[in-house]
Amino acid sequence: MTHASKPDLVQITDAREITPDLRRQLIDCWIAVTNSGGAAGFPFAPVRDDDVAPVTDKLLGRLHPQHSRLITARFGDGLAGWVVLNRDPYRLVEHWGTVRHLQTHPEFRGRGVGSALMRELRKIARDELGLEQLHLAARGEAGLESFYSRLGWREIGRWPGALRLAPDDTRDEVLMLLDPL
Repeated sequence: MTHASKPDLVQITDAREITPDLRRQLIDCWIAVTNSGGAAGFPFAPVRDDDVAPVTDKLLGRLHPQHSRLITARFGDGLAGWVVLNRDPYRLVEHWGTVRHLQTHPEFRGRGVGSALMRELRKIARDELGLEQLHLAARGEAGLESFYSRLGWREIGRWPGALRLAPDDTRDEVLMLLDPL
């Protein structure tokens, strides 16, 4: 089987654009990422469909052209990954966005999916939403700081011991910033 070198990226701004098949793939991706140890919003594996589906539906229901965008990456018919960009509607902080739930399906890891999604998100934030900076929070000790650093992000702070994954596994929450876009 021949693999495309770069994923096809699609931006979705309205829940009505989500087909039943895409919804299913988003849920399946989130389950696979979480159950393989990924830090994408569900810290306690294993997760099942009834854990992930309602959270996915809530996230999709918030999509809005001015405030929340979903970016997907595909190789052919397979969903390789996705990420969410949120913009706060309050005037005081409307110049920045928050990145949430970046994930690459385990079957597609090592093919540049996460980097491609983050580069596309950056372009959308800057060129379409007029944002000046992006923020995210990452789980410490998961290799995420170096991944984001390679894409131009910098650490701006830590919440020490914020995440308790198990009685003997407490991690920092790492706050990161991309500025300027």
